[in-house]
Amino acid sequence: MSQYEEIYASWQENAEGFWAEAAKDIDWFTPAAQVFNPDSGAYGRWFDGATCNTCHNCVDRHVAAGHGDRTALIYDSPVTDKVGSYTFTELQQEVGALASVLRDLGVEKGDRVVIYMPMVPQAIFAMLACARLGAIHSVVFGGFAAQELATRIDDAAPRAVISASCGIEPGRIIQYKPLLDEAIALSRNKPEHCVILQREAQLCMLTPHRDIDYNDAVATAKAVGKTTECVPVAATDPLYILYTSGTTGQPKGVVRDNGGHMVALKWTMQHHYGIKPGEVFWAASDVGWVVGHSYICYAPLLHGAATVVYEGKPVGTPDSGAFWRVIQDHKVAALFTAPTAFRAIRKEDPRGELIGNYDLDHLRALFLAGERSDPATIDWAQDKLGCPAIDHWWQTETGWAISGNPLGLGGFPVKSGSPGRPMPGYDIHVLDDDGHPVPPGTLGNIVCKLPLPPSAFPTLWNAPERFHSSYLADFPGYYATSDAGIIDEEGYLFIMARTDDIINVAGHRLSTGAMEEVIASHPDIAECAVVGKADPLKGQMPLGFYVTNDGAACAPDDLERELVQLVRDKIGAVAAFKTALPVVRLPKTRSGKILRGTMQKIADGASFKMPAAIDDPAILDEITAALGDRDLIGGGDH
Repeated sequence: MSQYEEIYASWQENAEGFWAEAAKDIDWFTPAAQVFNPDSGAYGRWFDGATCNTCHNCVDRHVAAGHGDRTALIYDSPVTDKVGSYTFTELQQEVGALASVLRDLGVEKGDRVVIYMPMVPQAIFAMLACARLGAIHSVVFGGFAAQELATRIDDAAPRAVISASCGIEPGRIIQYKPLLDEAIALSRNKPEHCVILQREAQLCMLTPHRDIDYNDAVATAKAVGKTTECVPVAATDPLYILYTSGTTGQPKGVVRDNGGHMVALKWTMQHHYGIKPGEVFWAASDVGWVVGHSYICYAPLLHGAATVVYEGKPVGTPDSGAFWRVIQDHKVAALFTAPTAFRAIRKEDPRGELIGNYDLDHLRALFLAGERSDPATIDWAQDKLGCPAIDHWWQTETGWAISGNPLGLGGFPVKSGSPGRPMPGYDIHVLDDDGHPVPPGTLGNIVCKLPLPPSAFPTLWNAPERFHSSYLADFPGYYATSDAGIIDEEGYLFIMARTDDIINVAGHRLSTGAMEEVIASHPDIAECAVVGKADPLKGQMPLGFYVTNDGAACAPDDLERELVQLVRDKIGAVAAFKTALPVVRLPKTRSGKILRGTMQKIADGASFKMPAAIDDPAILDEITAALGDRDLIGGGDH
C-alpha cells in the first residue's frame, strides 16, 4: 500500500512541521531560528538562522558514527580500464587533504572555486573540499569550449580553478588544459591559482606561479596528516552555483543553499528512491549537470550510501551491455539515468539480448529523468529488466523531483507517459497564458505555487532581477517552470514540451511531445524529434526527424508513410503532419537533451549560435543535409 496520499496530505496541512521533521536527519551546529522565514529572499528562506556544513553531513558524521569502513564511492572507468573504491574514512582523508591545499592557496569561506573536471573521483573530492571550507563551487562540464568556460569564470570570479590535464572519451582524448588556459586568457576575472590533476593518458605543461600539481600537493598533505575543520556556514549560504547551458546570451547561475539542500536530498534517498544506507546508488550522469550534483555527489553520501562515478558511455565502452556490467559488478540497487541512454542501448540491442549475460538481481528500480520519457522506452526497460521503470520530473532550478512515484513510500500505479504526481513541497497547477486555471486534461503552462520547497534555488547568482523576470513575473505567486503539459483527473502530471516547443498550426496549439510519443511507439523507431517549422499559410507546420533501431523492418519510404499516418490517426488531421525525415543521429547536448530549437532554426533558414553543450557539432551538418535534400530549409514546401 502506498503512503503517498498520507505523506503528501501531511505536507499540505503543515509544511513547516513536515520539513522540521525531515531536518532531524541532518546534523546542525546551531538550530534554525525559523524553519521558514517568509520575509527573507524573493519568496522566503528555509532554516533561517541555522548553521551547518554539507561536507560534515556527507563524510565526517558517518566516520564518527562508526561507518568509516563502509564504501562511499566507487570509480568505474571503462575508458581507462580502471576500477577502484573509497571508504568514508578514505574519502575524509582525500577531501580533508585537498581542502588544506585550497586553504593554503587562500581559499576561504564565501570564495568561489570553478571545477572543470572529467568523471573521476577527484571531481567529487573537489566539490566536497569546497563545501568543507564554506567555499562556493561552480562545476563546469569538462570539455566545454574556452569561451563558455571564460563566461562562467567571469561571472563567478573564482579565487581558484580545479581541473585536469584531459578527459577521455571512447577513441579520443580531450585536452582540458589548453581550453582552460585559453579561457583564463579571455577572462577579465583571472583566478589566482589552478590545481591540475595530471592524468596518465595526457600530461600537460603547468603555468609557473599559477598552477599546482593536484597529485603532488594532496600527497604531501596526506603524508603529514594535514586536513581542515568543517567550517560552519549559514543554512542559507550558497553551496554552489550551477550555470545553465543556454544557447545564447549570458548563462544563468542557479544558486543552491546548504541547509535546505541537505534536508530535501536526504529525504528523497529513502522516501523517493527507496535506498537504505550502505546500498549502492548509481546516477549515470555527469558532475557537470544537476543530476551529478544532487545524485552522484551529495544525496547518496548524505544518506550513507555508496555512489558510483562512471567514466564511460551506455554504448561503445565496449558495447550496449556496459550498464549491465556495472550493475552486476557493484551490486547497484537503483539506477538513475536519462531516457536517451536507454534509447541508445535499445537501438544497439533492441531485443535486450546482452542483459541475459549479467546478474542484475540487486537492481530494484530504474529511474529516468532529464527529458521526456516516451512510453516505448519505459515499456522496453521494464520488460527487459524485470523491475519498475520510474519516470520523474525535475529541473536544474529545483535540484530534486517536482513530480515522481516515490518507491520508498510504496509507490502507486504507473501511468504510461506520466512522470507521476507532485512530491511533497510542490503544489502544481496548469494555467493558461492569462494565468487562469485550465480544466483537467487541458494543455497549459505548468507552474508551482510559491514558496518552493527546500533545495529549490532562492535566486540567480548576481542576477536577482533576472531571477524575478525569468521565473516569477509571468504568473505572480507561482514559479513558472517553462514546461507545458496537463494534469489529469487523478492528479497525474504529463509533461508535453517546453513552452517554446508548443507550436501553433492554423490557430491550434499542439504539443510536439505528443507527436514524438506517437512516432516513438513504432517498433522500428529508436528515437525521434518533432519541431515546428515556419509556414506562411498556417504559421507553423510540424516536421519530424527519426532514428531507426538496428535491423529495422520497414524500408525508409514505407516507414515515413507509416509514421505520417500514425500521427494523423492518433493526433488527428489538425496536426497537419506530412514529413518525417530519417537521420543517422539527432543533435544533443552532452547530457543527452535533443537540440530541438537548433534544428528548428536550421529548418527555418535562421541564424543560430552553436550550442555550448553540443555533443558533436558535425551532427548539425547531417541535419542540414537531410533537410536540403528534401528542399525543407527556409521557404521549402513540406
